[in-house]
Amino acid sequence: MATAKIGDVISFKREGKNLEGEVSAIRENSVMVQYGFSKEKGEPLITIVNHKNYKIKTSK
Repeated sequence: MATAKIGDVISFKREGKNLEGEVSAIRENSVMVQYGFSKEKGEPLITIVNHKNYKIKTSK
């Protein structure tokens, strides 16, 4: 299994939905992903995804 790099677009599941987002940080067991923008809060939507739970869509 390949590990994503910063800037890669990955697909993952969250709350039963298939989502895509861009990797913004890498940790030993997971990646931090920005996958949207909250208009109410005016902030990006960010989540942590374990390396086992995503697939790389596009790589930089």
